[in-house]
Amino acid sequence: MRSPRLAALELRRFGRGKLPRAALVALLVLPLLYGALYLWSFWDPYGRLDRIPVALVNDDKGATADGKKITAGADITKGLLDSDTFEWHEVSAADARAGVEDGTYYLSLTVPTDFSARIASSAGDSPETGALQVRTNDANNYIVGQISRTVFSEVRQAASTKASRSFLDQIFISFSDIHGATVKAAKGADKLETGTVKAEKGSKDLADGLTDAKSGSGKLSKGLKKLDKGAGDLQDGSAQVAEGTQTLADKVNGVADKVGPFLKDNEKTIGDTAQLVADSAGAIRDNLDTLVKTAPVAAKGARTASDTLNDVYKARCEDPVLPDGACADLKKAKDAAADVATIADDLNTLVDDQDGDLKKLDKNLATLQKQAQSLADRAPNLSEDLDDAVSKINKLNEGAGKVAAGAKTLHTGLGTAKTGAGDLDEGVGKLKTGAQDLNGGMFKLVDGTGKLSDGLHDGAGQIPDYGKADRDERTGVMADPVQLVSRDLHQAPNYGTGFAPYFIPLSLWVGAMVAYMLVAPMNRRALAAGAPAWRIALAGWLPVVAVGVLQTVALMSVLHWAIGLQMVRAAGTVGFLFLVTACFAAIVQWLNARFGAAGRILVLAFLMLQLTSAGGTYPVQTSPGFFNAIHPFLPMSYVVEALRRLITGGGLGPVWHACVVLVAFTAGALALTALSARRRQVWTLDRLHPELSL
Repeated sequence: MRSPRLAALELRRFGRGKLPRAALVALLVLPLLYGALYLWSFWDPYGRLDRIPVALVNDDKGATADGKKITAGADITKGLLDSDTFEWHEVSAADARAGVEDGTYYLSLTVPTDFSARIASSAGDSPETGALQVRTNDANNYIVGQISRTVFSEVRQAASTKASRSFLDQIFISFSDIHGATVKAAKGADKLETGTVKAEKGSKDLADGLTDAKSGSGKLSKGLKKLDKGAGDLQDGSAQVAEGTQTLADKVNGVADKVGPFLKDNEKTIGDTAQLVADSAGAIRDNLDTLVKTAPVAAKGARTASDTLNDVYKARCEDPVLPDGACADLKKAKDAAADVATIADDLNTLVDDQDGDLKKLDKNLATLQKQAQSLADRAPNLSEDLDDAVSKINKLNEGAGKVAAGAKTLHTGLGTAKTGAGDLDEGVGKLKTGAQDLNGGMFKLVDGTGKLSDGLHDGAGQIPDYGKADRDERTGVMADPVQLVSRDLHQAPNYGTGFAPYFIPLSLWVGAMVAYMLVAPMNRRALAAGAPAWRIALAGWLPVVAVGVLQTVALMSVLHWAIGLQMVRAAGTVGFLFLVTACFAAIVQWLNARFGAAGRILVLAFLMLQLTSAGGTYPVQTSPGFFNAIHPFLPMSYVVEALRRLITGGGLGPVWHACVVLVAFTAGALALTALSARRRQVWTLDRLHPELSL
């Protein structure tokens, strides 16, 4: 009898009664229940995290920085409550602690009281980091704690980025403030430069003016010296005139009765004396005119120089933009000019105060001159006019006395004026030197203020001035300078799709394992009839392959249409799973055929080895060395890798590799089963009395 017919007979056996039919249905459904339920329960656990109760405690008191209220804790709390990350419950710290302990909450997140204060400290002198406090309890659930670390890492990153944005925004605002202050300083430097240019010009004008003043004060000093000498001569002459007129008056009054003869004898002498008095009076009048005209001019010039120096001193030393190094010398010059001006004013005042006396003196001198001239003219006739002459001589004597007194006073005043004019000339000379030094310093100051202005303008140009848009853009980049740009070439849409390559072959192995609990690995009739070993092996393998194909169709139909498993290569996936079913059936068949009842235990052990070394959950490289060593020698390792490419996409190299490996495993297992069938055709004592029966 051929192998397909033997296989059909084996399957037909399940149609004889209700219990075999139920067993066949259970056999078909078992991988479906195993694989579908398992994947369904794992389908999208991360999409349902909002059902996990988590405690949220906000103890943050807030803070103030640069006049702005910071409520970082409230901001984080609002963001978490609005999110779907977990099922957040805002509670007190005590309730959170108790809830995590008794399992009411899987974990808790606490925002400490000083959280905002620490965030705000980033803009101060002692920055501190803010710390969010997470409390977990692995006695409640270990995986939730692992998930929370990932979720809270994102929360921490978001909070850090926001805090960094606030801190960096203050930095960029400070840049703008510095830029604005530097621009103002540059404008002030421009004004300072303009002022120093004007000051330099003023100092030059001052130096030129003082040069002229020095020339004028020299002339004044020389003029006053001459005037003082003339006044001295005037004093001496007027004294001599007064003495002569007094002598004359005494003689005239003393010898009035004898004057006639005397006049006759001394007419010529009297005429010469009178002529001398007239000439002297004229000279005195000329000197008085020079004094009156020169004194106001000298006083005005001295006062102008003093005022000019005083203005320069105020402008440079009392309210300066920049301190002037020549202020000490300038003050001395100002004080000296003030003294000279005072002396010149005193002289002018003296002239003014004596104006009436001088005018009287001038008038008297004019009278004296006129009378003396008249006397000189009339001297030859004096004897004829004796009485008149006596009267005129007395008046002449009186006027000469006054002239002598006025000339003495004038000489004393001019002596003082001469000394003051000398001091004035010396002081103006010093002022001239100081003004020239000041002009040189002001020239250097103009150059320095020009460089200061240029430097501030250059500095303002180099200091950034960020507007709000630029500030936001730069703050965003610097707060989170490194972005992760991920590209998933063949992304699994959910957790279940990612684990399907692991659970599907597991369920098919279980299906083959259970199938050989109901189907004999080797047909007894064929064994008894002495059929060829390869035919016996095929006869025991084909029924389970047929059942496995039905199991695969049922499993993949439910996974695709009921649960939602999407496959990039659906037909290829199903076809590949047919090969997987055939391979698994061959291996399970051989273990059962070769080892009998013990083979069932070996089938389960072989499944455990494959599950732990296939890399279906974590990469096999993360497993201990033993599992890495056996990984390349087990079929499920290749099945998992191939199903990943078929379901989520990617190159087909691993698929073709897996097909070759599965075909090799299938052929090898069938050959070993045939060898076992040949051995089973020979009866031994162990077969008649097996040590273990299941």
